[in-house]
Amino acid sequence: MSAATLRPPEAAGIGRGLVLALLAHGLLILALSYGLNWRSDASPAFEAELWSAVPQVAAPREQAPPEPEPEAPRPEPKAPPRAAAEAEAAEQREAEIAVAKAKKAKAEQARRDALEREKEAKEEAKEKAAKEKAQQEKAEKQEQDRKKKAKEAKEAKDAEARREALRQENLRRLMGMAGATGAPGATGTAKQNAAPSAGYAGRIKAKIRPLIIYADDGGANPTAEVQVTLSPDGLILGSKVLKASGDGEWDRAVLRAIEKAERLPRDVDGRVPPVLVISFRPRE
Repeated sequence: MSAATLRPPEAAGIGRGLVLALLAHGLLILALSYGLNWRSDASPAFEAELWSAVPQVAAPREQAPPEPEPEAPRPEPKAPPRAAAEAEAAEQREAEIAVAKAKKAKAEQARRDALEREKEAKEEAKEKAAKEKAQQEKAEKQEQDRKKKAKEAKEAKDAEARREALRQENLRRLMGMAGATGAPGATGTAKQNAAPSAGYAGRIKAKIRPLIIYADDGGANPTAEVQVTLSPDGLILGSKVLKASGDGEWDRAVLRAIEKAERLPRDVDGRVPPVLVISFRPRE
């Protein structure tokens, strides 16, 4: 369809209106010219009246013809039904094109948004995987460090045990070379036993008992446990009751007897224990 077909038809009566406008302007110019000539009339300044014998009627004054009234504008002719239908179809096509463009733009925006969300999801998954990997590596390193420390601690403990065993073996060998008096199966490292012999306590009691002065009524048989501190040569340095017998008189009698003894005999090996704990009863 050409542009001339879609162009609206020209309004009718344009030529006639132009002619009427030119005619009106021409009459207006003539009226103005007449008015100027009337004002510039050079007639003498006197009047004369002429009377005729027969009455005559004057002719009417010449007047300018009235201007024609402009014609009312005619309504524009309606476009033929075909042109209106084509215009409506064109408008509908333009509307459909605009709707299609809007749908296409919306679909393109939705596609870009989906790509952006997919990209963000991939980045989050990548960061999460990296974080999990770092945590796993950290846990593995901590486990390796723990195992390494446990191994080092075990090795150090084993080495210390080996050193202690070697030291004990050296001590036993040195004690044997120095003349230790322990039994062949003894596990000690000293040259001789620190504890007194089996009969030493009896010898101590035999030394102290005759010095005890106590009125035994033959009733109870209380036990007093006493600690005695000795010098290397057997001199009694001090004594005290560790466990009272319940009979204060008996406890005091035992302490007085130890004090009177002043010195205790040596053990079978010639030594005197630095501390002795002995129990005394009235009847033994």
